[in-house]
Amino acid sequence: MTPDALRLAIDIGGTFTDTVLFSGEDTILASTKTLTTHQNPAGGAMEGARRVIELSERSLSDISGFIHGTTLATNALIERRGATVATITTEGFRDILEIAYERRYAQYDINLEKPDLLVPRERAFTVRERMSVDGEVLIALEQSAIDAVLEEIDASGVGAVAICLMHAYANPAHERQLQSALAQERPELAISISSEVSPEAREFDRLCTTVANAYIQPLMQAYLTRFADRFRDEGLACPILMMTAGGGMCTLNTAAQFPIRLVESGPAGGAILAARIAARAGLDQVLSFDMGGTTAKLCLIDNARPQTSRQFEIARAARFIKGSGMPVRIPVIEMIEIGAGGGSIAGVDRLGRLTVGPKSAGSEPGPVAFLRGGTEPTVTDSDIALGYITPETFAEGHIAIDLKAAKHALDRVIGTKLGLNATGTADGVSRIVDESMASAGRMHAVESGKELGTRTMIAFGGNGPLHATRVARSAGVNQIVIPPNPGVGSAVGFLYAPVSFEIVRSRYSLLESIEVNAINTLFDAMISEAKQVVSQGAGDAPTQTWRTAFMRYSGQGHEIEIPLPDRDLCTTDIAPLTHAFEEEYRKQFSRLVPGMQIEILNWSVRVATFGSEAPTLADAPISRPAMPSQTRPITCDLTGQTVQAALIARPDLRAGDYVPGPALITEPQTTTLVSSDFAARVDAIGNLVLTRKGTE
Repeated sequence: MTPDALRLAIDIGGTFTDTVLFSGEDTILASTKTLTTHQNPAGGAMEGARRVIELSERSLSDISGFIHGTTLATNALIERRGATVATITTEGFRDILEIAYERRYAQYDINLEKPDLLVPRERAFTVRERMSVDGEVLIALEQSAIDAVLEEIDASGVGAVAICLMHAYANPAHERQLQSALAQERPELAISISSEVSPEAREFDRLCTTVANAYIQPLMQAYLTRFADRFRDEGLACPILMMTAGGGMCTLNTAAQFPIRLVESGPAGGAILAARIAARAGLDQVLSFDMGGTTAKLCLIDNARPQTSRQFEIARAARFIKGSGMPVRIPVIEMIEIGAGGGSIAGVDRLGRLTVGPKSAGSEPGPVAFLRGGTEPTVTDSDIALGYITPETFAEGHIAIDLKAAKHALDRVIGTKLGLNATGTADGVSRIVDESMASAGRMHAVESGKELGTRTMIAFGGNGPLHATRVARSAGVNQIVIPPNPGVGSAVGFLYAPVSFEIVRSRYSLLESIEVNAINTLFDAMISEAKQVVSQGAGDAPTQTWRTAFMRYSGQGHEIEIPLPDRDLCTTDIAPLTHAFEEEYRKQFSRLVPGMQIEILNWSVRVATFGSEAPTLADAPISRPAMPSQTRPITCDLTGQTVQAALIARPDLRAGDYVPGPALITEPQTTTLVSSDFAARVDAIGNLVLTRKGTE
């Protein structure tokens, strides 16, 4: 990359669209936030692009790299705005979705709401065929079976088809035969096959992932085409790469074929940014906290690597109960996401309790104070009423703020019912939403067998710096890092992501009798396939490869990921792999299971371009007190009393500056609240480091 190469990153969220223009590796030329235009997301994105281009006095034709992330795939699944989908499974397995895991996620809930898996039984079709677990054809797929299912598809009026045949991960021939026949006879259908989308054992998960992919495929194909055309017409000459849920980038073609991999792509960029900051600052244990306008996302990062997973649940019927959503098996950065953003709506339930979220006002109509038609008070309205948001600097001055409207809505909807004034109501809303986010973080840490108290929080997003000290206090965290340009943090993270692609294949083996030649052949094919995908976005750039085995004791239901050497396996690897598995098993479960055989169910390969090295963080100069030129009355988040807070523009701060709370540090896209029990200092690269007083 040349030192002056221009790269553009655009992250379309539920409320705001964030845009960043980079020069070279680390220089941000311009950034902006625009309201997301839900009817035409490319409109808000283009507005943001035009702003940063004008601010930097460049043109779109100068851009040499473009990375895009969007919540459109996630929202389409949650809001059920995808295509009408039919499934085709092997004869005798019509009810895979109905049977699911054969258990209730809440055993004693008589009013249990089952997850909506998108395909009712009347659109679940079957064909006569069968593969063995080893990929041997037991029953051939005949043309008569294809003709019969075509008639059923025509009668159902579907726009997309998800094909998931028994043991297709071992031999995809029948799925490909069926796909080819349907594509030839019905070219208008969007067709997803499990052997490409999720070629792993476990029929229910594989089918759910394929259904979700088929469901959003027509929508995402149309969106990506319109988005690319719009920017090309405006002069963009470089290809557009898409951010994936696993923290990598892929081409538009790959994204259109596997749109399910775009789910949670925006938050993944934030986790990458937090990992890079952790690497620079030498932080081994980090909690990434990304609070936007619609949701808050929390991710655990150890040794500068975000926690990852192979499974993700979409649209849970019960917010925090595992098993109540639609499972998809894709590479994903593991995080917990809750409906707690600036646009989260506050109200009083039928029991007279103050509630916040998960429903959000989003960008349309938005918080009441925006004067865009919103009538229900939100978290942002509460922050305005408490004095934490300065109307003069909010959203770079592009959005007017009406303090009186915010207070009136809080009083009308909540205060009159609970006997509180507007300030007391706003304080209550703030405390509830902050505790909700802290509780989510604690739960996520416990589920991962980790603690929050020893971690440093890295906070960003439009609302993250504003709520960081309050959430940290509740979560028991003593130190917070606010990076430069935190309001567009996820978009900044896009620019550090590698072009990558991950493939998982199921091939059962006992470790003690592993057929290394067969496994090496499997790896060769997977690496070749992954490199082909990566080369579409990275050209001839050098790549690195990670190999992984998913291992377990014989008969167990879940696997542990064990890294493999990046070379051909040999029989002498059995002993070190046994040791590696036992060490990881002991770490997770405290003890081994003696006398049990170890088996491997899945194998994975990830190919990625080399990421840029995070430079070492230099020592900051000796601390010196910053001298604020003015103060502002705010409601203290500790006592609820009105206090005078120092008001400081972040661009005026220099490395070594020290700011005790209470203070508001403002910048164009967000504000950092330094609570009374915290103090902030500026490190060598401009991070704000907030430390709880008495714990320095």
